Amino acid sequence: MPITHRIPGLVLTDHELVVPLDYARPGGPQISVFAREVVAVGKEHADLPWLVFFQGGPGGKSPRPASRSGWIARATEEYRILLLDQRGTGRSTPITRQTLAQFGSPQQQAAYLMHFRADSIVQDAERFRIALLGEAQPWSALGQSYGGFCLLTYLSFAPQGLREVFFTGGLAALDRTADEIYRMTYRRVREQNRRYFERYPADQERAQAIVAHLHAHAVRLPDGDRLTPQRFQYLGMALGASDGFEQIHYLLDEAFVQGADGLQCSDTFLYGLLEALTFATSPLFAVLHESIYCQGMGAHWAAERIRAEYPEFDAAPGMPFAFTGEMIYPWMFAEDTTLHPFREAAKLLAQHDDWPALYDIPQLQANRVPCAAAVYADDMYVELAFSEETGRTLRGCRMWITNEYQHNGLRADGEHVLGRLIAMVRGEV
Repeated sequence: MPITHRIPGLVLTDHELVVPLDYARPGGPQISVFAREVVAVGKEHADLPWLVFFQGGPGGKSPRPASRSGWIARATEEYRILLLDQRGTGRSTPITRQTLAQFGSPQQQAAYLMHFRADSIVQDAERFRIALLGEAQPWSALGQSYGGFCLLTYLSFAPQGLREVFFTGGLAALDRTADEIYRMTYRRVREQNRRYFERYPADQERAQAIVAHLHAHAVRLPDGDRLTPQRFQYLGMALGASDGFEQIHYLLDEAFVQGADGLQCSDTFLYGLLEALTFATSPLFAVLHESIYCQGMGAHWAAERIRAEYPEFDAAPGMPFAFTGEMIYPWMFAEDTTLHPFREAAKLLAQHDDWPALYDIPQLQANRVPCAAAVYADDMYVELAFSEETGRTLRGCRMWITNEYQHNGLRADGEHVLGRLIAMVRGEV
């Protein structure tokens, strides 16, 4: 029997399904998938349409509501929400260094991990839809970032399950290679660096001082991992969020203290970096990130290869400093202890050249499901030009292209963003 909880303004009900690991082998290994139903107090028994939420990632679990606020407040005005913990995350059968240990070889691990992309996530969602609504009743869907990628897969292969679709920062490139995507990503990250150091010019000198210190000293993060210049650069992952500049600046602002042996990195700085840099709670992001762009040929460590075309990202002492961004590099599996168990499997996934298709372009061109998309003009993670290509391909998709928000617009101003998308689908704006 489902368990129900009440928090201020919301009623939350837990749901869990057992599904095949591989839908092509329904009699094979099974995993569990968890989702949390969310409805406004007083509407628990109302006949409301459903809205399923697809979280960003890959490897991100759904939000854990603490109050009726943000986009959830807007959605619960008229929907019953399902917050899906995508397979491998949250309370769905999780993938961590601990759970991976049950598979004996890297080949077995890689074979298991291949079933955690958007195609499988969509089939899980369809199982939930049929269980909760019935075969004939479609539902609405909201996808943030990678969640939008999943919805393009949903529209490609199971459009009968969808009533209307809302994208926020998630119109993926449909037929671009990983190399093409990372070339554009490096350019976006370069531009965000320019804007960051324009806002905080003194941080350029401070960042160079940190790099010089890391080259000269064996600095350890609180978990014992070595803090290298390239790992410090990855702090730039935050540059694509509306509050990311300040997150980074205030860390750099307290980077050094005078200790017994001279200048050293402060605990405030090191603990802040550990929280920002570790993959302990989201290893799937590192392991599967490049594969979300793969249909057929693998990525073969695209971010690492393409980086060679952008020497401004070399972290050398005395040279101008630049943060990196949403790139996954093979060295991460050596430098982050929590990723060590995934290292060999990640290599196999990077070399895999037989990934199934994630999108059906003719189906998207013939789409009949009403769609609206918030497309962020300055998005560091999802290239504007590629999103516009996809928006033009997806029949009936209305795009709201704006520079009012960064990639986290749904988190920053969810009531307005979702409200506008709903109005767009209904033809009210």
